Parts: sequence; structure tokens; C-alpha cells
Amino acid sequence: MRSVDEHRRVVAALITSRPPVAVSLADALGLVLAEDVAAPLSLPGFDNSAMDGYAVVADDIAEASDATPVLLPVAEDIPAGRTDPLTLKPGTAHRIMTGAPVPSGATAVVPVEATDGATDTVAIRATAKPGQHIRRAGEDVEAGTTVLRAGQVVTPAMLGLAAALGFGELDVVPRQRVLVLSTGSELVAPGTPLKPGQIYESNAVMLAAAAKDAGALVSTAPMSSDDVEEFRAVLDRHAEDADLIITTGGVSAGAYEVVKDALGAGRPATSGLDGEVEFVKVAMQPGMPQGAGRIGTTPIVTLPGNPVSALVSFEVFIRAPLRAAMGLPHPERPRLTAELKEDLTSPRGKRQFRRGVLDPDRSGVTSYGPPASHHLRWLASANCLLEIDEDVAELAAGSPVQVWDLSSG
Repeated sequence: MRSVDEHRRVVAALITSRPPVAVSLADALGLVLAEDVAAPLSLPGFDNSAMDGYAVVADDIAEASDATPVLLPVAEDIPAGRTDPLTLKPGTAHRIMTGAPVPSGATAVVPVEATDGATDTVAIRATAKPGQHIRRAGEDVEAGTTVLRAGQVVTPAMLGLAAALGFGELDVVPRQRVLVLSTGSELVAPGTPLKPGQIYESNAVMLAAAAKDAGALVSTAPMSSDDVEEFRAVLDRHAEDADLIITTGGVSAGAYEVVKDALGAGRPATSGLDGEVEFVKVAMQPGMPQGAGRIGTTPIVTLPGNPVSALVSFEVFIRAPLRAAMGLPHPERPRLTAELKEDLTSPRGKRQFRRGVLDPDRSGVTSYGPPASHHLRWLASANCLLEIDEDVAELAAGSPVQVWDLSSG
């Protein structure tokens, strides 16, 4: 059997980044910058007022107080957005609003609260230091400065800065486009009445959510039965628009294994589905039957059909390289060592991934539910996976065990 580490390398080699693209600011949130961003202009772009008040020459109000206010004629009214150049003459004041350009000659702004607020002759009751309440051009950003770095995940604050600098687009690493396809003649959509022998399809819903949570753009194809030609037709219609295809089911050793029959060795070739898919057994529990390869040039990873096997396989093989291909930081789930709170057994020769619950302080961990791959209920309530090595058959309570923290990262 193939080792877990070897299959991880095989899958990771398939999933590669798309070329950078320019996207609008509205679509850039959460994506990773592909290029450094240098400021094409300064911020602020001009000296402007930090307060609603009056632009003055500071020396003109050096003796102002509540008892002896200084009276100055108001020569101009400057709202934010006024564009004509103005000059303040000594012995006068300009009423000015926050963000409005400071007139040439002014050395300070007096807040309106320190005046009587008049529009003809203003009474100023406080002194001002030179430069008071004036935002100087370039004091936030100087033109030419690198303000954003390649590899940063775009945040709301970064978008605000980019917009303030006049950018309408940013060059980013695009999201991976993932197609999820579930197979099995026994599957019906949730909400449809069940017939004897049928079950509700859950894997595509679950895996699509997992891929979206990892940062990808996700689409799902219609469920496919165990008919090989139907499955191949669905793939042919949808494959070329995907960067990665994930299938679930149809990869085991029994009859009616539609994915293996359609894509494995000895299948009839068609122009749309040329490629190589290798089906292997991986030394792990759950999730032993696996497949990986390409359909044309599109990578495909084929996961087992039992729900726990499918989601554990996504975590072990797909999530990290998928995030890495989008440039996202910390693609791996956080790993830690915790103290096992009970005795456990594990099949020797297979790496076991058990559902678990970490203590609130992350120091201890308890396995959660049976190890079988159909017990989805327990996985839904777990917050971690216990990773038990292939050469370990027994673990005693108190032993250290490696844990994948599913609640973060």
C-alpha cells in the first residue's frame, strides 16, 4: 500500500497556482496579493484641516482668551471639496471644514468650539500653536512608497488604502475553481422522498463546503449514477472549467465502482477524457481507497464514498495544497501534541485518524465515537483529528498524541 505521506506528495504535485489576475476591489477581499503595491500619490494629497473651525495665522491670535477674544473678519468659506487655490491674509480668518484644503498663508486651524462660530467676524477665544489641526501632505503615505506586499491576504483596511490611492483593481492570486462530483445510484437529493435502498446524498454538500471553507470557488455537478457513460458525460461537460475535480465514491474494490471503471486502466479513450488516473490503496484508516491524476490537463482527486472517509481524506490530502495554490498563509491545519485521556487501539500498518475532542485549554484530548467510516454524527461534533502512526497498535491513557486542530486554521 502507498503511505499517507507519499499520497500527500502525489496530490500536492497536482494542485498548482493559477496565473495572477487583476480583480476589482469589490472582489479582492480574502485573496492574496500577487504583486507589491506602490503608492502613485501621497496621502494626504494636500494640506487639509483636521477639524471644523477657522484657518488663521497663529501669531494673530497669540493673545486670545475667554476674557479677551480676538476678533477676525471671515474672508472665505472653505467646504471640503473646494478646488480653487486660496490665500489667507494676515489679520483675517477662513471658515474651514474637516478635510478641506488649508489656504496658503494659514499656519493653524482653531476648532469651532473655541469660537463663537460666526460667519462674518469671528470671536476666537483660544490660542493655537503653528501646525495645530493641520494634516500635512504626505504625512500618512509618500508617493512611491511600497504600502502593500505580495503575499498579504487582502483585508478591508487594505482595500480602503488601495481605494484612497486611486486603485480600481489589485493583482491577486485567483481562487482555485473546484468541481465536486458525487457518484452512486443509491443517492437522492435531500428533500426527495426516499425509496427502499436509497440514501440522501451528503458528500458533495460536505466536500463543497470544505473546499469553500479552504478558500476555493466551488461548483457541484449533478449527481451521477453507477453508469459509466453517464459519469463520463458529466465529467466531459464540466471538467474544462475547473482547476481541480474532486469525486467521491466509486473507487473501492467491488463491482459498480463507476469512477475506477470510467477512469482506470483499460478504459476506452475519448478526446475529452484523455489523461491518467492512478487508483491506489493508502495505508490509513479511514480512507484507504484513493485515486489521483488528470483528466486532460485538469487535476482530479477521487475520494472514497463513506462520508467520514471522504472528509478525512479531504483534510489529509487536499486542503493544504489547495490553500497553498491560492497563496494563503498557514495552509496546514494547526498541529499540536496533547495528552490522551483514555486507552486506544489502532490497526498496525495503517495510520489512523480518529475523531476527537480537545480540552478547552488544548492540553488533553479524548477520542470521540467509533472509528468506522460511516459514523458521521461523531465527526460533526468533533473539533480535532487524532493522528496515530502506522507502527502504533496501542496507546495508553496519558500518552502524548498528535492532534490536528479542526477548529482553527
